[in-house]
Amino acid sequence: MYLLGHVIKTGIRLGATPRLSWRSPVSKQRKALIRLLTKAGDTAFGRAYGFRQILTRQSPVQAFQERVPIHDYDKMYNEWWHRARADEADVCWPGRVPWFALSSGTSNAASKYIPVTPDIIRSMRKVTRRLFCDMAHFKLPADVFTKQMLMVGSCTTLTPEGNHQVGDLSGIIGLNRPFWLKKYYRPGREITDMPEWSDRIEHIAEEAPKWDIGFIVGNVAWVQMIFERVIERHGLKHIHEIWPNFSLLCHGGIFFEPYRQTFEQLLGKRVQYVDSYMASEGFMGYQPGPDSRLMRLATDAGIFFEFVPFDDTNFDENGNLRPTARALSVAEVERGKHYAILLSTDAGAWRYLLGDTIEFADAKRLLFKVTGRVKHYLSVVGEHLSVDNMNIAIRHADLALGAGVKEFAVAAVQDGSHWAHQWYVSTDNPNLNPEAFAAVLDEQLNTINDDYAVERRYALRDVRVKFLPHGVFYRWLEEQGKLNGQSKIPRVLKGAAQQSWEAYLHTIDNF
Repeated sequence: MYLLGHVIKTGIRLGATPRLSWRSPVSKQRKALIRLLTKAGDTAFGRAYGFRQILTRQSPVQAFQERVPIHDYDKMYNEWWHRARADEADVCWPGRVPWFALSSGTSNAASKYIPVTPDIIRSMRKVTRRLFCDMAHFKLPADVFTKQMLMVGSCTTLTPEGNHQVGDLSGIIGLNRPFWLKKYYRPGREITDMPEWSDRIEHIAEEAPKWDIGFIVGNVAWVQMIFERVIERHGLKHIHEIWPNFSLLCHGGIFFEPYRQTFEQLLGKRVQYVDSYMASEGFMGYQPGPDSRLMRLATDAGIFFEFVPFDDTNFDENGNLRPTARALSVAEVERGKHYAILLSTDAGAWRYLLGDTIEFADAKRLLFKVTGRVKHYLSVVGEHLSVDNMNIAIRHADLALGAGVKEFAVAAVQDGSHWAHQWYVSTDNPNLNPEAFAAVLDEQLNTINDDYAVERRYALRDVRVKFLPHGVFYRWLEEQGKLNGQSKIPRVLKGAAQQSWEAYLHTIDNF
């Protein structure tokens, strides 16, 4: 097996060898846009916005931005995607859409229906192959490449709807995995077809001793839940007692750092981490090596990117795009600034506001980190508190006080004629003082966010912390029918989500 592992590792090392890079990211993106416009030229969307005419212009990128308006989900769905969901062909992408990925987001209770086409599945596979090849940079033992891969995702039993199927993206991907991966993939369809997440966890725990897991792919919160159940069921001290070859976790979907402390308590030895950036709309980038946690944008894999500076010029106080907002291409982005992402994809999204914000640490090589959501920041009095700020502060307080935090969320609440921040933090540590935790959070946020520091002196009256048992957040998701391998806890509670959460807390004991 070592020899086979060495052969596989050598193969992926060759795959990871830098390609001839005579084309810059700018030229790759121009080529990507031309391909998208060419292929969608005869669709209803392409005819409406003159894709064929755009292709004749000297600067297709500029012409595209001038002719095609920016779309958020509601505009894209109400004007176009609802027709594709009614099984009309050639609406925003050639042919009929065979799958729709359900995505609730974290700011709206209603489900979103995101089109998924064979073309975007192929584009996602392209990025996945590159990620797999770049594992050669992580200096893993050769025999690890002969081990199995646990992929933690949603149910692969999709719901028929007309001539298409509906389900979570990870379930759709699970039905479209390449043949070569099926030999190594666990847990298998007999488990992933189970509709209830709790049932899938139980069966994974039951089958765990039969598997030799080397890699795990999935949302760290759900991986942690599986580890805890496996350890509990088999009376283990840590997960490496049953999976001694587990060496690398490829995670995505949520920020890893708030989970690091409690996750690593479940391990018997150090493992390596690979951050990835995939949404229902596409696979946008991943961490290419172990030396930095930054991800690299995938500029030639079915997506044309644009970036809207995330500032008061382009967004209002509720995170809504202003009519005068201007988008930039990859050639125009700058290091250290926050941008909201627009996507045009080979699933028929066009200048689509994804909702995430990112920051480039290297604008030339397009190395970035995800910093939050356009509507998942708190600025009730001008404090401009991003999810990135929240994660840093929670991590700092967690380490300083040994809290063992797994989940958290924050909401703005009225305090007389002023406002306060109400934090909800999950911990099973009975010795913690919420006022002390709030003080550490507050101090750290004052240090890293100047706007917050100003508003704490004048307008933001108080910072409060309520400790909750670990299971409360997950039971809330379950009550909403969102307990699966893809849903995540909203870090900022606003509107309907805040009302639902507060109502839920009033229904459970001791609240």
